[in-house]
Amino acid sequence: MIPIIKPYFGKEEEKTVLDIMKSGQITRGQWTLKFREEFKKYIGVGFCHTVCSGTAALYIALKAIGIYKKEDIVIVPSLSFMATIDAVILAGGTPVVIDVDESYTMDPVWLEEAIKKYKPKAVIPVHLFGQTADMDKIKALCKENNVLVLEDAAQAHGAEFKGKKAGSLGDISAFSFYASKNVAMGEGGAILTSNPEIDGKILNWIEFGDHPALNLRITEFQAGIGYWQLKRLDETNEKRREIAKIYNEEFKDLPGLILPQELPDRKHVFHIYALRHPERNKIVEKLVENGIGARVYYEYTLHQLRNAEHLNCEFGELCTKELFAIPVHASLTESEVDYIVSTVKKIVKEVHNSCYFL
Repeated sequence: MIPIIKPYFGKEEEKTVLDIMKSGQITRGQWTLKFREEFKKYIGVGFCHTVCSGTAALYIALKAIGIYKKEDIVIVPSLSFMATIDAVILAGGTPVVIDVDESYTMDPVWLEEAIKKYKPKAVIPVHLFGQTADMDKIKALCKENNVLVLEDAAQAHGAEFKGKKAGSLGDISAFSFYASKNVAMGEGGAILTSNPEIDGKILNWIEFGDHPALNLRITEFQAGIGYWQLKRLDETNEKRREIAKIYNEEFKDLPGLILPQELPDRKHVFHIYALRHPERNKIVEKLVENGIGARVYYEYTLHQLRNAEHLNCEFGELCTKELFAIPVHASLTESEVDYIVSTVKKIVKEVHNSCYFL
């Protein structure tokens, strides 16, 4: 089976893990500090704090911008991993779900409607699958209406909007370093901002002192692995982009198949290579039977998942019936890519013929 997820680790990670074991300093050491500093510089922000997961990062970020009670409305997109909406609920706020556009990210047209109707305190644009949301339009709407912007950049390490990195575009951002991510620690997360006031509020939640706090630290092992993952991020992202380019060229004429597109002014890092087809389930089943780790992303919209308040989410609901992904990670070999290409082409044609030419 060619897995949908396979992190690439080199000799550097192996040596670092052994060095940490030998040192006895397995938490709160130099590697955590080095990773924070390097990630902060890479994204282009003033402050970075690591935590134990992307969900924890979202939760702390929401608390840091004042989400505490049901009256605190937070706008989220229809398509995302469940942590996006769960963090809002756990923080005490009320999520309102709006639809995504053809990029699978938050639709600014629906955001404008939601801001008028709900008067939110914050908005969470999700940079889904490795491509940023339309941050110019989102930020303009939020600035005009005094709404804070929390970027969910869990799937967008190295993605760019007009030359600026995902995670540097809003008031605050949250990242995940789960095993599937473009920077993989196994588990982990980070909260970033350039606002000193927000940074102080982050610290109040994660640093013990004269106030209650939470222990959400990562270990030195995670930080050491993450450091080297970050060092080769541009290289591995470029390999993802090269594989996606091959897929787009090879699949462009397949019947019924909608391919992912990199929009103008954006750099897509293809955390997920997301395709759409009306017969998605049949295609995924056959791909798995043929040894390709295809997977559905996602089977739910966030309002369906948590029975949340929402505006029209027709396109997001359609996507839950059609979206799926095939492997695009940097560990793929040339022969594996060739096999994926030939197998996808064969199966999509077979499914199309069986459905439309009975």
